[in-house]
Amino acid sequence: MIHTLDLRFLDLPDTIAAFLVETSAGPVLIETGPYSTFVSLEKAVKAKGYALGDIRHVFITHIHLDHAGASWAMAELGATIYLHPFGKGHMNDPSKLLASATRIYGEEGMERLWSTVKPIPADQLRTVEHQEVITIGDTPIKAWHTPGHAVHHIAWQIGEELFSGDVAGVKIEGGPVMPPCPPPDINIEHWQESLRLLRSLHLSRIYLTHFGLVPAERIHPHLDELEAGLLRWASWMRPHYEQGKSAEEITPLFQAFVKKELAAAGVTEDQYALYENANPAWMSVAGLLRYWRKKGQD
Repeated sequence: MIHTLDLRFLDLPDTIAAFLVETSAGPVLIETGPYSTFVSLEKAVKAKGYALGDIRHVFITHIHLDHAGASWAMAELGATIYLHPFGKGHMNDPSKLLASATRIYGEEGMERLWSTVKPIPADQLRTVEHQEVITIGDTPIKAWHTPGHAVHHIAWQIGEELFSGDVAGVKIEGGPVMPPCPPPDINIEHWQESLRLLRSLHLSRIYLTHFGLVPAERIHPHLDELEAGLLRWASWMRPHYEQGKSAEEITPLFQAFVKKELAAAGVTEDQYALYENANPAWMSVAGLLRYWRKKGQD
């Protein structure tokens, strides 16, 4: 059985999830959320009849702090953390990860959004290769390396169900799907390849960390909508990059563009607040600009 745990990020619903998977060898956790929501995680796990210490296996889709920021706390309780090989060094020594995040969010934002991050001992970090299967009790969990949003991204498959992290986008309360595009690893072509991979899988549902469930009949339309949005956002950004505009100049323009898109799709002001909580538009400016700068250097 799979349970979606709402972590109540910044005390709002439906923006960051973790997933509790029951196996014959005990509960498995997919995603931890940030350490700022660790109390919410503990309460949600307890409501399902478990303690955090019962969880010996934690699978993270990638090392961004909204997905994996509390991994160290689970490791302190004895869990093994399963992740992409490119992420191991950063979780063992998070200094560069923290420095990068602090440049984006500032000191005050780091504390408010993510709280603390600590190193995880190397022997508790288990790297997983593309298509490798990890079996916990009676439950095989397959890794699909899915770069595009991040080079260290894995989508985890159990049976016909997929935990997609950010590669399948952000979709809040039945609204449109959006591509989260933070720096530094956005690569449109790699993301498209990952979406082609997801389309090739025979899935009954996709679990989105931000937020909820995509049923079988909606998977292909969902992925098509995401790809179209990703290309549209990249195309919007290109002339601003080519004109040499700064991120500071572009940000209010992009925020207005995204808000207009969401409003046209019927997103209410309350839903818009949830989208911004899960995937703030300003964050994608630096990621998309960096993508075009890399393209310009190729």
